[in-house]
Amino acid sequence: MPDIIQLLPDSVANQIAAGEVIQRPASVVKELTENAIDAKADSITINIKDAGRTLIQVIDNGSGMSETDARLSFERHSTSKIKTADDLFAITTMGFRGEALASIAAIANVELKSRKSENEIGTQIVIEGSKVISQEPISCSTGTNFAVKNLFFNVPARRKFLKSNTTEFGHIITEFQRIALANPEVEFKLYHNDSEVYLLPKANIRQRIVSVFGKRINQNLITIESNTSIISIKGFIGKPEYARKKSGEQYFFINNRFMRSAYFNKAIINAYDQILQPETVPSYFLFLEADPSTIDVNIHPTKTEIKFEDQQAIWQILHSAVKQALGKNNIVPSIDFNQEQGFDIPVLSKNTDIKNPHIEIDHTFNPFEHKSSANRNPKSSLISLEKENMANWDKLYEGFEKENEESDEFSFMSNQNIQQTITDHDVSDKYFHFKNKYILTPVKSGLMIIDQKRAHERILFEKFLQSLSTDSIATQKSLFPKTIELDAKDHALIIEIQNDLKRLGFDLDDFGGHSIVINGMPADSGNQEPEQIIDKFLNEYSSGEIDTKTQTKEKIAKSLAKASAISSNQQLNNEEMREMVDLLFACQNPNYSPFGKLIVSIVKTEEIEKRFN
Repeated sequence: MPDIIQLLPDSVANQIAAGEVIQRPASVVKELTENAIDAKADSITINIKDAGRTLIQVIDNGSGMSETDARLSFERHSTSKIKTADDLFAITTMGFRGEALASIAAIANVELKSRKSENEIGTQIVIEGSKVISQEPISCSTGTNFAVKNLFFNVPARRKFLKSNTTEFGHIITEFQRIALANPEVEFKLYHNDSEVYLLPKANIRQRIVSVFGKRINQNLITIESNTSIISIKGFIGKPEYARKKSGEQYFFINNRFMRSAYFNKAIINAYDQILQPETVPSYFLFLEADPSTIDVNIHPTKTEIKFEDQQAIWQILHSAVKQALGKNNIVPSIDFNQEQGFDIPVLSKNTDIKNPHIEIDHTFNPFEHKSSANRNPKSSLISLEKENMANWDKLYEGFEKENEESDEFSFMSNQNIQQTITDHDVSDKYFHFKNKYILTPVKSGLMIIDQKRAHERILFEKFLQSLSTDSIATQKSLFPKTIELDAKDHALIIEIQNDLKRLGFDLDDFGGHSIVINGMPADSGNQEPEQIIDKFLNEYSSGEIDTKTQTKEKIAKSLAKASAISSNQQLNNEEMREMVDLLFACQNPNYSPFGKLIVSIVKTEEIEKRFN
């Protein structure tokens, strides 16, 4: 029987590694930009074309590479960060496993230009699918210039599974924002299809946050700082009134490295207990610093999940620090937060001598003995209390009979009124409004209950969906145009679907600088402010990924219907309820909302009658 075990060629091994490290264009942007940071660059320019499919170029003014280093950087497991296994537990820089450049070169056409400041001439290397095409000297600026073209050109299955340009560029912006926030001392420029997306000058942390997310966030930020023997925390948390249903402004950094942590996120959310609106998430930008030997960053290929040695203690410190910051700003009740910041938490080691606690017990203490009557007999006291209860027992029922009679009378009158209203309904077609949320009306089989918000969502959804084909929705012009500032990701989304939004009645223009101008709104948008509708719409639309044109139109109609629908606690008069019901039953599917939730429920007459048997 022939041998079946064989060594994989380097090109195949690199493609397999690329499946872990390079999941989409954003992964390339992350790896190359982090390399530029490690090279001590203080100015980085990123050029993107077609959301990274055609070109990803990262230019930095860092230390650059020699001819030998430039060539070795594309070999697997080549790294300047690690010499021994112990170095894995003292890492303070970004990439270190030495797989990124080899993986990128395996699935794209790569051109590298690099020069060290002490060299007069640099090096140019061209690689296609792990194969070195050329290596030659070149005149270039100090630093490194990476150009990655035709990503996944030799892995068509992976290229086919890329999402739309808007989605993929959204992921690029996400990675860019994480790196830019962690490195405010570095100047960043980001261009997409030759259009400027970000121009971020060197700044402090607060200025960088405002530059990335817009001026509106500045009034939302609360400073947080805590220094302990285990970890140091600084940064900002958001005020609860600005919390949004859409996540996206929640950032943890450990030693200037972005990380995800559902565990620590829970510490933040718990600190906001009872001061957040339901289903909303506060913003936070928290920078943690810890001894590198107490964390493990090598548990995930993208190094975004970190293992902490003292994570339970850090959870408590983080929770307390957020509570303290909220208390200082009078957002939650506090006792005294004027104490000095910082506290020490003892950390037990293997050699710590643990002693049993000493507990003093007062053997003379009697829990049944009252201080003012030490000589009183406990048994006689209980008998006295029992007699007092028996004497007052009859008072418990005083007025009960009268209240019961009144209750019966009220129930009888209520039934009379209900019966009379049902009779009136047959003549005048009346509706009932219950808790400003449900519309009630009698039908032949019983009592029909309609959820007004879901009904309005269904009505608007079918109307919007039809309008995307017929341009039939009227625009209500604004007396004063409204300028709305968005973050880069939301701005790119709005501009891409701008034509579809115009068909739905939005009159808007790109104002530049991640801002749009609203000149008019759909006539069905009611009294809501443009910012509210746009924000709600973006929250809904950004919650999923859509590719085909048909799905995109449906997603826009759904998202806008939910954003424009009346609230669950809005009061309606009889005429408004009548119109709502008429429009609902003119829909193709009046029973379910666009999101598959039940709109109409009927309580049958037999069911009601059973309650009175």
